[in-house]
Amino acid sequence: MSITEEIQRLKEEKNAVILAHYYVAPEVQEIADYVGDSFYLSKAAVDLKERTIVFCGVSFMGESAKILNPDKTVLMPELSADCAMAHMADAETIQRMREEYEDLAVVCYINSTAELKKHSDVCVTSSNAVKIVEALPNRNIFFIPDRNLAHFVAEQVPKKHFVYNEGYCPVHEKMAVHEIQKEKELHPQAEILTHPEWSRTMAGGEIQAELASLGVVIEKNWVNIAEQSVSIKKMAKNIRMAGVEHTYIATDRGQKGFERPVEGMRRFLGALLDTGFTREELVTMTHTVPSYIAAREPLYG
Repeated sequence: MSITEEIQRLKEEKNAVILAHYYVAPEVQEIADYVGDSFYLSKAAVDLKERTIVFCGVSFMGESAKILNPDKTVLMPELSADCAMAHMADAETIQRMREEYEDLAVVCYINSTAELKKHSDVCVTSSNAVKIVEALPNRNIFFIPDRNLAHFVAEQVPKKHFVYNEGYCPVHEKMAVHEIQKEKELHPQAEILTHPEWSRTMAGGEIQAELASLGVVIEKNWVNIAEQSVSIKKMAKNIRMAGVEHTYIATDRGQKGFERPVEGMRRFLGALLDTGFTREELVTMTHTVPSYIAAREPLYG
């Protein structure tokens, strides 16, 4: 019996379902029943008939799944898998901020521990943070744990007063301007996207000006398209301006080799088709262009 067959047997025997974050290795995703981001997976688990959830991800994801599914057993295959940023705040600081600022709302990014969520007023994702913060009656916002996402949200909701925590994603924090410059030199007409967790807002004025000259814009997550908080027509126009041959569309590295993209990307590609893009153009952006980028060869000329 192969290991895949053994896993299938155990799933049936234990009445279990496997959820995998798309950050995990492709071979893990291949045997999973559901693949997506942590929020999608936790919500999906609520409606599943299986009583045992095997969550292939980091610790805060398993905690979130348990919070949303208190009557189910949640198992983490790798207990050492963790997110450093999820711990970059504490109850003492939250209490101090509540005492210092009147009319304060503590907004907690879902990428945080259950302990931090317990001391917060509302929990958000990177996709719905702007919408939720904007709807809060409070003027003062203490956003934890990620300072970079907090700055991103603050730019979109200027009427609120933000108090910034000092948490950050170590992976995004390591990205340097010179790396972006190198990629821009290789692909001069490429459009540069950055995740809201990246520390672009922490850069000085000169660096920000340099980034602007490189054409850096802020990433919009696929789910925003589905919620229509970002215009698909505007994104389609930007792609047309940059040129299909200079645009690539991809999910996180864990999606490599997967036959079907995550649901959000499927919706996004479908929306692009609706705006007039052809299937051949989508293949260019999702396969041809990434292949040339990976090979570090110019696509044209």
